[in-house]
Amino acid sequence: MEVWKAAVLGIVQGITEFLPVSSSGHLLLFERLLGAETGGADMFLGIMLHAGTLLAVCAACFPALLRLLRDKKRLLYLVLASVPAALVGFLLRGAVDDAFFGGDLLWAAFALTALLLAVCSARIGRGYAPRLLNAPRAFGVGCAQALAVIPGLSRSGTTLAAGVFLGLKREEAAEFSLLMSVPVIAGAVLAEALGLVLGGTQAASVGWGSLAAGTLCAFAFGLVSVKLILRVMARGSLMPFAVYLIVLAAALLGARAVFGA
Repeated sequence: MEVWKAAVLGIVQGITEFLPVSSSGHLLLFERLLGAETGGADMFLGIMLHAGTLLAVCAACFPALLRLLRDKKRLLYLVLASVPAALVGFLLRGAVDDAFFGGDLLWAAFALTALLLAVCSARIGRGYAPRLLNAPRAFGVGCAQALAVIPGLSRSGTTLAAGVFLGLKREEAAEFSLLMSVPVIAGAVLAEALGLVLGGTQAASVGWGSLAAGTLCAFAFGLVSVKLILRVMARGSLMPFAVYLIVLAAALLGARAVFGA
């Protein structure tokens, strides 16, 4: 793959990973638009780009991660929230790839994310009595994260919405959503690294230079994305993201109707 294409994909990954618009869906979309040829290593490329955003969230949320290590109860909540996604990734990864990575249902997943964000924004706008994070609520947010294995269904969007629906303060929902990304991304990176060691992943078909460029761009733009979503959840609205996704879903559906692809 050309270095510039990998850099563009890294920028897309960095911007969309922590904003509630689905990084996996946008990566799939931009790979098709750019005609990016990965030689069957599209999953490996995606994971390496995720590694860049993993470094970004660790850097941006370093104080929160330190507090987490000192708070055993909250650390337990994070572990509990990570279980559903780990199980889905282990048991259903191949089936999900076969069913969704063609991109035919990308428009529907974008539209569903938009609906979640719109309902979440309405709840925030009406106001609600905030509740503290506990084990059942952490597990509920974790179940929402597990659904985001489907491209186009935003991990950030589903976890933010679930946190708000379960009564968490919007700032706490945002922070917990970011912290939840750490074990999930780290686990995926580890799995792909193991695949590379065992010879099941063809990294050479992408090119190490392209991988480096994409990962660096994902890191840099991921830092911006983290700060932006924290600011939005502190005093902004999720509705602009919902409108964007509805427009994108309509455009994709229209393109399928006109061009059949």
